[in-house]
Amino acid sequence: MAERKASPTSHSYYSQRLKLHYLDWGNEDAPPLLLVHGNRDHCHNWDWVAQEMRDQYHIVAPDFRGHGDSEWVFGSGYSHSEYVYDLAQLIHQRGLAPLHVVAHSLGGGVALRYAGVYPEHIKKMVVIEGWGGPPAMYNREATHVRMRNWIEQTRKVAGRLPKRYASLEEAYERMQEANKHLRADQARHLTIHGSNQNEDGTYSWKFDNYTHVMSPFDMTMDQSRELWARIEAPILLISGSESWHGQGQREDPATFFPNARHVQVENAGHWVHHDRLDRFLELVRDFFAE
Repeated sequence: MAERKASPTSHSYYSQRLKLHYLDWGNEDAPPLLLVHGNRDHCHNWDWVAQEMRDQYHIVAPDFRGHGDSEWVFGSGYSHSEYVYDLAQLIHQRGLAPLHVVAHSLGGGVALRYAGVYPEHIKKMVVIEGWGGPPAMYNREATHVRMRNWIEQTRKVAGRLPKRYASLEEAYERMQEANKHLRADQARHLTIHGSNQNEDGTYSWKFDNYTHVMSPFDMTMDQSRELWARIEAPILLISGSESWHGQGQREDPATFFPNARHVQVENAGHWVHHDRLDRFLELVRDFFAE
């Protein structure tokens, strides 16, 4: 493990008139590596990974719209297509392609779609439990039923106030409750960077409540797999043995990609990069070195 600690710099870029945030860990002469977080997470989820890989790569870690320190969307929802556009804009504006990508959950699904659209931009990709998709991909309901459900869900979220915690300690306890694998220092770090203090002194998470509502219409699973089939770059798919993500999954996800393999990490849940950091880094470094 590296002993010297580095601090990233915060930057902004624009996508569909939204001001979005990302961290840059320096070392711009090195090969670019994009770290993409999951739903209702933020760019600081990658701080431990970035600390260990910053000397070999130029690491950039964005906050999706509605997450972390990026702006929230007004007058529109959150969909995978917009997230893909945000990634495309960051990569385009910063001139990062071709590049390596490590992505988690929602970020994995978004990054895989980007890679299917621009396969020439990807050198290698690591995806942690991100080859599923939003519910709309599996939805067989009639169109009017799906639209009605989406309207009602959105209306409920509109009346839902952000959860308030009396203290940072209370928010930290909620963070630990959500992932039992987290060390105390990890949970505190994620809580500090993932919350804001309200005017009354309470604390709330930074993500927009509207991220709970996905678009009623999205790519189907067949359409997503059509994009995946275009990715010629090597892909490493990683899952946790104790995660809910793979429960009931019988087929090997690697079979849907031209050049992929799947590794399951023992004693890890959905956040493999938190739960088994050393093992995760070993897998990524070995894969990138092949």
